[in-house]
Amino acid sequence: MRQKTRQTLLRYGLAAVCLLAAVWLWMPTPTPAQGQDEGNAPIPTIVGEVLNAQGQALADMEIEVYFGADQEPVASTSSYEDGFWEVRLPSLEDVQQVRLGFVHPHYKAEARSLTADEVQTLRENATLNVGTIEARNRYALGFWVASATFVLVLVLIASERLPNATAALAGISIIFVVTFFGGHWLSKDLYIFNFERALSYINWEVIFLVMGMMIVVSVIESTGLFQWLAFQAYRWSRGQPILLMIVLVITTTLASALLDNVTTMLLMVPITLEIAVALNLPPSSLLIPEILASNIGGISTLIGTPTNILIGAYAKISFNDFLLNQTLGVFIALVVMVLYVIWHFRDVYGQAQKGISPVLYAKLQENATITQPGVLRKSLFVFTVTIGVFAIGESLHMVPAVTALLAATVMLVWVETDVQKMMNLVDWTTLVFFMALFMLVGSIQEVGLISTIAGYMGDVVGANLYLGVFIITFGVGMLSFIIANIPLAASMLPVVEYLSGNVPGAMQSKILYYSLSMGSAMGGNGFLIGGETNLMTAGVAERAGYPLSFSKFARVSVPVTLLTLLVGSLWLLFRFEVLGG
Repeated sequence: MRQKTRQTLLRYGLAAVCLLAAVWLWMPTPTPAQGQDEGNAPIPTIVGEVLNAQGQALADMEIEVYFGADQEPVASTSSYEDGFWEVRLPSLEDVQQVRLGFVHPHYKAEARSLTADEVQTLRENATLNVGTIEARNRYALGFWVASATFVLVLVLIASERLPNATAALAGISIIFVVTFFGGHWLSKDLYIFNFERALSYINWEVIFLVMGMMIVVSVIESTGLFQWLAFQAYRWSRGQPILLMIVLVITTTLASALLDNVTTMLLMVPITLEIAVALNLPPSSLLIPEILASNIGGISTLIGTPTNILIGAYAKISFNDFLLNQTLGVFIALVVMVLYVIWHFRDVYGQAQKGISPVLYAKLQENATITQPGVLRKSLFVFTVTIGVFAIGESLHMVPAVTALLAATVMLVWVETDVQKMMNLVDWTTLVFFMALFMLVGSIQEVGLISTIAGYMGDVVGANLYLGVFIITFGVGMLSFIIANIPLAASMLPVVEYLSGNVPGAMQSKILYYSLSMGSAMGGNGFLIGGETNLMTAGVAERAGYPLSFSKFARVSVPVTLLTLLVGSLWLLFRFEVLGG
């Protein structure tokens, strides 16, 4: 009885947390109250905007106002996230000179004196807009520490010396140690950002979207649905190797479009190994196309890949936008991938045992039993409604994270399940990784590395949309060969934002964000270390006694990746330039 009560409290408690988080995300952001005039007398106010050299908004720039030859400011404020600022002044009586000072730890100090006419305008109108101030990066010690730390974390992730979450936590710990100890005791130039500023870089929409979908998917997993699908795939293919590979690719693609890739492959790998061994096929001939399909297939939806979740939340790209603008390109890329795989493994498929294996058929059929039909019916209903709400959420002003959290709440309250088991299936490590990663990317954005990279890429791309699409798609794609695509995509988002503002039409169509989506996901297929899905699949296969080597994977993956990156680039140009965005 006590255990049952504990389970009930835990289930409804977690449901309440999900519901409160959904309400918090759905509620509009309150507008700051405007200052009131004192005694009906207008308060002198100076407003303006501060940008970096690339024209991007600069937050937390300190603006100080001095009267005459005073050494102490009479008023001060900080710029907002959009770069705008306003500062209210005391009385201007007998004031002839007003000076503005702009101070930021990572940008050169700027100063501006108001002209006599501007002071008079301020005195008469009580408001003066001083326009845009451009801040120039000063590349202090903090810049180099943050940049080196970010590169170190990428190397640790790529070399698998540390788990992703551990590497990201180690990186942000270095940033905080340097800021709080080095910046205080050694040199102010070592200051990077404080903890409050670091938290502001965490995209909570992404965190709650991933958490909500993990809870939803964990319920569906427990019903045996995926084992049933594997049995059907084997039955439909009639044991024909090429047809089996195509059916498995289709199954993996559809699953990856609606679930995260790692979950999909965790479910597919054990089943695929059984089928491959029974047909006397090298497991790699089925596992490799499944890996490639999982990375490509997820591009078509907002929730299909972690990189799409990041891009969608940052650029306000909806579930429908991904579905409508990328699905056909993804389909063409999958066709190209399948044709190349058939050609590459033509001898292997030709020599394999053909036809249904009675022993394997019986084993798969036994494992294909739906263990909880009632739970399956309810969870599939909730999942279907969730996908539908994703599609119409934009018209309801509902961000995807709200939909996912509401779905998780319904799962926890309505669908009877073992809540403790469900909580164990939620990958909390991934959520921690995302939070640490957001802060780490925020550190290099804070010190100006992102804007510097954006400036160089902007010089190369100029206003050429075609060049921008190919550089983003292939550039990010090739980097994803050796750099995990999640941190790479996260760090490239501000760069793409800057390039989109410079290339005519790119901001409206968001084509460069779609290029980032294509490049990061397809590029993750390049090498075995290019994505979590690849590494996880190789690890499971190796533990089962069927190692998937780096070179064996690369012989198939590199040509496929280059071909699909080309297909993705051409499709985006056709979709937005020929068909119109």
